[in-house]
Amino acid sequence: MIKGARKLTVKTTYKKPHVEIVLKEATPFQKRVWRVLQTIPCGETRTYKWVAQKVGKPKAARAVGQACGANPLPLIIPCHRVVASGGKLGGFSLGLAMKKRLLKWEGSL
Repeated sequence: MIKGARKLTVKTTYKKPHVEIVLKEATPFQKRVWRVLQTIPCGETRTYKWVAQKVGKPKAARAVGQACGANPLPLIIPCHRVVASGGKLGGFSLGLAMKKRLLKWEGSL
């Protein structure tokens, strides 16, 4: 800390912006998965299995992982909030280091 400087605490709040995304190059399943991902609140995680159940395909956890991997907007459609059931992080198109960084920044890791 610089001598004579005062400590300043800034509280930031995250407000999810409303963004309508039109993705033509996606399957209907991918679009359903991506819509569910947008409902996961900042600071929380869900499992691939949970997402699969929400899209009506309870045995399609791996397909959900593939849909996450095909997500062309991983910072806008928050696939980093989806983790494996066993507590492992799973994958992330921008790399696991970035997934960890995002989850820590949001307070869920």
